[in-house]
Amino acid sequence: MHIHCYLLKPLSHRFNDRLNRWYLSFFKVLLCGFLVLSFNASAAQPVNEAAIKLIMGNFSQGDLKGWEEKIFSGNTNYVLVVEEGGDNGITQEKLKKRLRASSDNSASGLFKEQRIDLHKTPYLHWSWKTEHLYSGLNELKKAGDDFVARIYIVIDGGMFMWKTKALNYVWSSAFKHEQFWPNPYTSNATMFAVESGPNNLGKWMNYKRNVRDDLKTTLGKEVRYIDAIAVMTDSDSSGQKAITYYGDIYFTAQ
Repeated sequence: MHIHCYLLKPLSHRFNDRLNRWYLSFFKVLLCGFLVLSFNASAAQPVNEAAIKLIMGNFSQGDLKGWEEKIFSGNTNYVLVVEEGGDNGITQEKLKKRLRASSDNSASGLFKEQRIDLHKTPYLHWSWKTEHLYSGLNELKKAGDDFVARIYIVIDGGMFMWKTKALNYVWSSAFKHEQFWPNPYTSNATMFAVESGPNNLGKWMNYKRNVRDDLKTTLGKEVRYIDAIAVMTDSDSSGQKAITYYGDIYFTAQ
C-alpha cells in the first residue's frame, strides 16, 4: 500500500506529462493547419491589377514632394494654384489644385526620380491645358526646340551618361499626332507628339499612354524600367511666352 502510494505521484506526473505533450502536439497540428488554410485563402485572393495606381504627381492635393527643379536657361515658374474654370466646365473640378508653369524666355523643368517597372505599370496618365501655341517654330531645329507642354520619361544610363535616354511627350505646334522625331540637341532624346495644333487650346486634355510600347516604337527595343519623370514648359529658344497647367500624373497596370 505504501509502495502504491509512493508510485502514485510519479505515475500521475508521467501520465500528466504524456497528456500535456499530447495536447500540445494536437494544438500544434491545429495551429499549423489553421495557418496553412489562412495562407492558402489569402494566396487565393485575386490581385486587382486595375486598382494599381502609382502616383507621381499628386498636384490636386497640393503635393510637390520629391519634385526638384532643373534649370537649363532661366526659370520657368512652377506653382500650385486653384485653376479657375475647372476641367472643361465640370463644376466639381473647379476646386482642384493644378501645377501652373509660366515661361517667359526661360527653360527649367521639374523632375522626380523614381524607378518604375513597366512590366507592372506601363500606362502613364496625365492631363494638361494651355491657351496658346508658339508661332513660327521649326521644331526640328535647335532654335525651335520649345514646347508649351512636355512630359519627360527618363531612362538612366548610370555611370555611362551617354546611355541615358529620354522620351518627350509634347504638344507640338507643327507635327501631327503620333509623329516622333529626334531632339535637335541630342539623339538620345526623342520627341513624340501626343497633341498637335490649336484645336484643343483652352481645354483640359487627358492622356493615357502605354510607355512600354512607345519606348519600343521609338527606341526599337524593349525597356523594362524607367528612372525619372519630368514636366517642362520652355520658351528660351524662341523668346516667346507660355502658361500651361498640369494635372495629376500617375502610372497604372491597365
